[in-house]
Amino acid sequence: MADQIKQSIQLLINNIRNLISVDAKKLEYIIAAQIAGGHVILADSHGVGKTSLARALAQSIRWLPGTDSALAMADDGSSPADMTAIGYVKMKGFSRIQCTVDLLPQDILGFNRFIGNTGKMYFNKGPVFAHFVLCDEINLLTPKTQGSFFQVMEEQSVTIEGRLYRLADPFFIIATMNLKGVHLFPLPVPQLDRFMIRLSLGCPSEEDEIKIINRHGRIDAWNNFNSVISSDDLIQWKKMVDTVQMHPDVTSYLVNCVRLTRSHPDIETPASPRAGVRISRLARSLALCRGMDYVSVDMIKEIFIHAMAHRIITRDPSIPPEVPLTGILNSVPVEPKKVN
Repeated sequence: MADQIKQSIQLLINNIRNLISVDAKKLEYIIAAQIAGGHVILADSHGVGKTSLARALAQSIRWLPGTDSALAMADDGSSPADMTAIGYVKMKGFSRIQCTVDLLPQDILGFNRFIGNTGKMYFNKGPVFAHFVLCDEINLLTPKTQGSFFQVMEEQSVTIEGRLYRLADPFFIIATMNLKGVHLFPLPVPQLDRFMIRLSLGCPSEEDEIKIINRHGRIDAWNNFNSVISSDDLIQWKKMVDTVQMHPDVTSYLVNCVRLTRSHPDIETPASPRAGVRISRLARSLALCRGMDYVSVDMIKEIFIHAMAHRIITRDPSIPPEVPLTGILNSVPVEPKKVN
C-alpha cells in the first residue's frame, strides 16, 4: 500500500510538472500539506505561476460524483428532507476567490435571504463551500474579510447567523499572497499560523523560462491536461496519516526546536504549541507520500523552516525569520540526552 501511494503521488507530481514549471520538492510539500488536512500559502512576486500551480493541482483531481454532491451539514441534528430550510448545501469540487479590497465576508461565506413574499429563508452559499478553494491574492482583503477565513481554516466549519455548517472532506485552501504592491493588508500572525506551510516559488531558471514561454504562449496550453487521482484517494490517504510512526526521540527533537523560538534573542513573537502539532502532522504526511511508515529527524529538519518561518516575527525586521531558525536547527542536538 505504501508503494502504491508513493507511485500515485509521483504520478500527480509528474502530471502537474508536465504543464507547470515548479520545483518537485516544493510541490511534494504542497501535496503533503493537503493530505495532512492543512492549508498552504504561496508568497511571492506576481507572475511566477502561483495561480497556475493551484489550478493545475485542483484539475489533477477527479472530483467523483459522490464527492461533488457531498453536503455541508448543519450541526443541528436535522433531517435532510428540506435542504433549503435546515441549511444543507452542496459543495463544489473547485472554487476560486479572486480577492479585492471591496470583498466582504458574506461574499466568501455566503448569506441568507428571503424568497419573495413567501417568508422562507434561502441560504446563498459562498465560494468557500468547495473541496478545493483557491484564494488568490489574499492580502488584498481587508482585515475584517481576512478574518472570515479563521473558523473554516481551523475547524472546517462556517457559522452563518448562528447556524453551524460543517464542510465535508476533502477540504483544502491554497492562498496566494503578493509580497509587493499597493493596497496590501498584511495577514496577522494568528491567521498565518493557520497555514500549515508557506512557500515561495521564486523565478524559474533560464531553461525553465524558455519552456514556460513555449508552453503557455499558446491558447491551447491546458487543452490536454487531465486528472490523475480521485478525491476518494485524498480522503483515504488523510486517514492513513495517523498510522505513520513518530519515535519519541523525534518528537522530543521537534519540541526542543519549537521551544527555542521562545528564548531566542532575535525572535519577538515565538511559535505556539500549535506549530509543533502542525509540523508533526506535515512530517507524517510527507513520510506517507514517500512510501515510509515513520518520520525521521532529517525529515523534521527538511520542513522545519518552511513550516515555521511564517509563524514567528523577528525583533529586527531586517533579519529574515530563516536566520534564527537555521541557528536553532544547528544548535539542537540530534541525539537524545542520556540519563544517568
